[in-house]
Parts: sequence; C-alpha cells; structure tokens
Amino acid sequence: MMMKRMVVALALACCCATGMQAQDAKGPKIAPGTMIAPSKSFDGILSDFEGEMVPLAEAMPAEKYDFAPTAAIFVPGQGSEYATVSTFRKMVLHIASANYFYGSKVGGTKPDVDVKALANIKDKDAAVAALKASFVFAHKAFAMLTPQNAFESVDGTSTRASMAGGLVAHASDHYGQLVEYLRMNGIVPPASRK
Repeated sequence: MMMKRMVVALALACCCATGMQAQDAKGPKIAPGTMIAPSKSFDGILSDFEGEMVPLAEAMPAEKYDFAPTAAIFVPGQGSEYATVSTFRKMVLHIASANYFYGSKVGGTKPDVDVKALANIKDKDAAVAALKASFVFAHKAFAMLTPQNAFESVDGTSTRASMAGGLVAHASDHYGQLVEYLRMNGIVPPASRK
C-alpha cells in the first residue's frame, strides 16, 4: 500500500515538473517498473526546475528588477487592481523563501539563513544569490527522502514527499508569472530561446 502511494505521488510530482520531456531525452533509459529512490526522483525534478528558474532570474536586467505590471499596459477599462502586484524582485525572493519553507519540511532541518531577512534584499545580484542558495538547501533536504520516510506526516496530511512535490509546483506557478514579466519588457525567457 505504501509503495502504491509513493508511485502515485511521484507520478503526480512528475506531472508538475517543468522540462520533464527534456530530462527523458538526455537521461539514461530506465525500464518501466524500476524502483527509483524518492531522493533521486524528486531531486531530478528540482534540478530541472532550477535549471529554468535561475537563468530566468538572471535574464531580467538589474534596472528592471522592481518591475511590476500596471494598469497602463493592459486594456483600458479592464477594472483590475494593480496596487498590490508583486515586483519581479519580490517574486524571486518569495520563491527563495518558499524553497526554504518546503525544504525544511522535506528534510526536517531548519534553514541555514534568516528567511524573513530575504524580503529586505534590494538588488539583483543579492536576489539571484539568495535564490541559488535556496536551491542548495532544497537539494540537501531532498537528499534526505527515503522510501521509509517519504510518507511521514510533517503537517497534517502533508508528507515529506507531498512537500517536495509542492515546492516545485508552487515555484512553477510563479515561474509562469515571471516569464510574462520578462516578455512585458521585451525579453525572451531563456528556456524559450532553445
């Protein structure tokens, strides 16, 4: 029963990951039915996402890091509120903070930084460095996933495995928003340049 749940969770997480087709094309052929360690499976998904998110964060020029959409760039009379829309910088730092949150749940360890202080970062280089560091922490956390602990509850019905999938699913949502921010500034996202 536990193995069935693990297979279902891994399948769902794979569906949420970005770039999985590319991973299949470049990775070794693995026979269907082969048991894969949760740490290896989830870390592969995380690596694929990191390979898209970090270049995206690096692609936005420093002078545009506080860009946020405004009503002026949309259809007049749309009636939407833009006063609380996050800037590019804030979303990059939100993803970094979330990586620490989810990673701490997955690995059962405390973040090695003051996560609340991330919101105070003002420049691009520091924001990109914080994002990269959050992925290092998440990789360490994912390495701690085992068949024995993957489905341990860490918060109600949330397990280490569901939190690992949640990290990538959450960040992928914001990745899509940031792609639009780049395009609104005339920048082709790195993943679309291939």
